[in-house]
Amino acid sequence: MLTDIQIKSLKPKDKSYKVSDSGGLYIEVAKSGSKLWRYKYRINGKEKRIALGVYPETSLKEARAKHLTARKDVANQIDPLEKRKVEKITRSISAENSFKAVALEWHTKFKRKWSTGHAAKLLTRLENDIFPWIGTTPIKDIEPPLILATIQRIENRGAIDSAHRTMQTCGQIFRYAVATSRAERDPTRDLKGAIPPVTKSHFAAITNPDELAPLLRDIHAYRGHLVTLNAFKILPYVFVRPRELRRAEWQEIDLDKKQWCIPESKMKMKKEHIVPLSNQVVQLLEELKPLTGKWDYVFPGARSPRRPMSENAILAALRNLGYDKHTHTPHGFRATARTLLDEKLEYPIHIIEQQLAHAVKDANGRAYNRTAHLPQRIEMMQAWADYLDDLRAR
Repeated sequence: MLTDIQIKSLKPKDKSYKVSDSGGLYIEVAKSGSKLWRYKYRINGKEKRIALGVYPETSLKEARAKHLTARKDVANQIDPLEKRKVEKITRSISAENSFKAVALEWHTKFKRKWSTGHAAKLLTRLENDIFPWIGTTPIKDIEPPLILATIQRIENRGAIDSAHRTMQTCGQIFRYAVATSRAERDPTRDLKGAIPPVTKSHFAAITNPDELAPLLRDIHAYRGHLVTLNAFKILPYVFVRPRELRRAEWQEIDLDKKQWCIPESKMKMKKEHIVPLSNQVVQLLEELKPLTGKWDYVFPGARSPRRPMSENAILAALRNLGYDKHTHTPHGFRATARTLLDEKLEYPIHIIEQQLAHAVKDANGRAYNRTAHLPQRIEMMQAWADYLDDLRAR
């Protein structure tokens, strides 16, 4: 039987040669000097050889352990070479059906239905919070405790909302796996209530006209880049979500009709939304068009005009004016409009809610379509812009 000292002393020759250990196990010394473990065996009347590793990466002890396993297989009429092929195929199938593989397939299949930003955010969330822990695990083998432990890592850092969103994404992936016969069930269904609920907080908003007037004056007196300045001025007039404003594209805006049609892919409720544009907004857009009209985005980013402005641009401008997060936020202009259009201008709630792109139903329980009450909304948006200008002029 061989010893480590003997193996280390073996030198290459003009031809490769073999040195036996025992029971068919031998080491083959190649002309290059490489030392390869081999096991020669006979099964079903045929002589075969199987590689067991390279010395010294595979030590003498490890080679003998592999040899013992292979000899037992031969004794049980199992061909070690065929067994290895089956294991390789099984590993390949497991890799193809791992959580990561199925998740990436799901993401590729459905991302065309999402906005670019949403698709990127989903993938980043999976790459940072899910793949490192269960990415290589066959999706069919993932049970509720494993997915819960993974999601709790997000919860434990205080990101409760992100934990819920990631759980929801995982559920969609599992259901896709079930539909494509890679899993039998969605384990996230057993985890309802396992993550604390999100504590919702309202965006701070100024709803008192006497406090709103100085804010409007401050906005119009703000000195900054024309793109940021005009976006800052337009937001109170249109009171859309800040994300919708910064991602506005010129192709969506008809200055002659004074309308901005936001496609469903950009809307929270996934329904196309029409924003009537007041004379004030049209004037601001016409002022901006010579600068940004050659690009897709109305409010392009400072670093690249092919991307929308930063989500923090208007927020930073508001903070620079001295308004902290407890006083007013960019999103807060929606609550401002919701309150004052009702209390001061006395417009019907359902008209206001529809312009806010909230889910509003008619007397028969049907959701209003995008053009419902458009004449009233056009009138309201102009009256709102005039009201803000009157406040600012006080």
